[in-house]
Amino acid sequence: MKRRILTSLATLLTVLPLSAATVNQVFDLSSILSGTWEGSTPGNNLRLSIRSVTTDPSHPYDLFLSVSGRFEGSNVRQQGLIRLESQGKAVYFGYIPHFDPVVTSLSPDVARFSESEANAACGFNMVPKGDGFGGETTGSSCAIAMRGATGKWFIDVEPGSIRLQEAKSGETLRFKRVSKN
Repeated sequence: MKRRILTSLATLLTVLPLSAATVNQVFDLSSILSGTWEGSTPGNNLRLSIRSVTTDPSHPYDLFLSVSGRFEGSNVRQQGLIRLESQGKAVYFGYIPHFDPVVTSLSPDVARFSESEANAACGFNMVPKGDGFGGETTGSSCAIAMRGATGKWFIDVEPGSIRLQEAKSGETLRFKRVSKN
């Protein structure tokens, strides 16, 4: 009996630090992403607003992304929900677009999606990298959700900077934080 209790306690103690570290990674990525960001590369006059949004208790790290401005002469307006979840040693980064421009972070239906929005969703894993996190999209899986994001893209997020780079061409979009939420 004592041996079984000690074995169970030892197992619990080895799992707890891993679970706490994984939850902290999700919190850390959420904290880094939250804020207002401005494009800092030529032709990138985009503004990203990433705010925490309450959808339900089982998703405490949901964020609402709003992108607006001009990119290489074209007007851009997009919005959607970022869902961050623990994925082993990584953080799953899921993005579900809202094609209806009326939806905001304050909308009651912020976590409700049409069939076309749900079908356009994309996701990838982010892993700790330097002072932040890094990840990559797979092929064209995010092309509909993030209009124009065809091909594989690398994403690097650090406190104060976001870098998106297209794998094939090397095209790079950089953003710098202008305010923290």
